[in-house]
Order: sequence, then structure tokens, then C-alpha cells
Amino acid sequence: MQAFSGFLTLMSKGGAVMWPLLFLSVLALGIAVERSVFWARMAGASARARVNQLVDALRKGRRDEVVRLCEGSPQPEMMVALRMALDGADDGVAQAAAEIQRHRLERFSVVLSTIITASPMIGILGTVIGIIKSFQVLGSQSQLADPRGVSGGIGEALITTASGLAVALLSLFPYMSFKGLADRAMGRMESVIAAAQTGLPRRPRPAEPAAPSEVGGS
Repeated sequence: MQAFSGFLTLMSKGGAVMWPLLFLSVLALGIAVERSVFWARMAGASARARVNQLVDALRKGRRDEVVRLCEGSPQPEMMVALRMALDGADDGVAQAAAEIQRHRLERFSVVLSTIITASPMIGILGTVIGIIKSFQVLGSQSQLADPRGVSGGIGEALITTASGLAVALLSLFPYMSFKGLADRAMGRMESVIAAAQTGLPRRPRPAEPAAPSEVGGS
């Protein structure tokens, strides 16, 4: 309860711009949790082992094994390989499938990047507002009787600056980590595409014609 009271006091001293910063910090935390869960499923040791097995099957042209490995898997590499196994391994199919998975890998990256850029700017806005309040106090009194009127504006300026920088820094580390994971996943996806184009046909395998039924007996 004391911590919550201290938090409310800090928000009050920081002024109105503290609320947008609070919203951005909660949003960044939610994105970080969602992306952490996503990458825990996609980039584990077992996931990498399955991709290696998939690449080997693709290079050897084992289409049925590729379909078996990929069906039901949420991994982007598996979904690209399945699409190429079913629709053919030409460049158009590979590009379309990879583009869909790229959006999954880079989900919310623009939002995090915006938070990193906007948070310090909002903090600077609070700094300017706090300094303006201090100058208004100085300008309205010929003799400053209570220095707390000036210190309140300066305190607001410092709190908002520190808060904006803190939100940006705490968002930067997850953003760079997720970007690195996405880049490595895109590299694995390119390896899968290259292996598929080596071992799989460029067009899907045509369906086997049905055997004609025998009419009459011998």
C-alpha cells in the first residue's frame, strides 16, 4: 500500500505527461510478454532440431516426410516448407509464404520502435512544461517568498525526463532482442527455401489418375 501511495505521489509530481508515459510502459510490457512467449515456442532447442531435420528431408526430396514434419507445426520455417511442398518450390510460392511469416516474426516491432522514439520526446515535453511553470512563478512575484513554487516546476521537469528515458531504455532491450531473433529466424527460413528448391519440384506433384474399373469378367 505504501508503494502504491508513493507511485501516485510520483505521478502527481510529474504532471499530466506521466499518464501517457505510464500507458506506453504498460503497452511495452504487454508486448514484451507476448513476444517472449512466442519466441520461447519458436526458438527453443527442440524447434531448431526439427528445422535441421526438415532441411535434410527437403534436400533429399522426401516430400511425404516434409509434409509429415510440418503439419500442425506453428513454426514459420515449417509453414513455409509445407506451402512449398504442397504448391511447388518456385520463387513465387516461396516469396508469398515467407512474406506471411515475416509479418508474424516482426509483429509489434513498429509499436516498440515508436515507444522507444516517443517516450523521451514526451519526457522532454514534460521538462519544458515544468520549466515554464517555474518561470511563471518567478515572473509573477517580485520577491520570491516560497522557493517551493519554483522547485515544484523543476521537480516536474526532472521526473518527466527521467521517466521518459526509463521507458525508452526498458523498451529498447526487448526490441533489440526480438529483432535479433527475427533476423535469425529469417536466415533459417532462407535455408529452408534453398533446400526446398534443391530437392522439391518447382510445381506440385500431379494427382495420380484413378485406375479404370474393370467392366465385365474374363
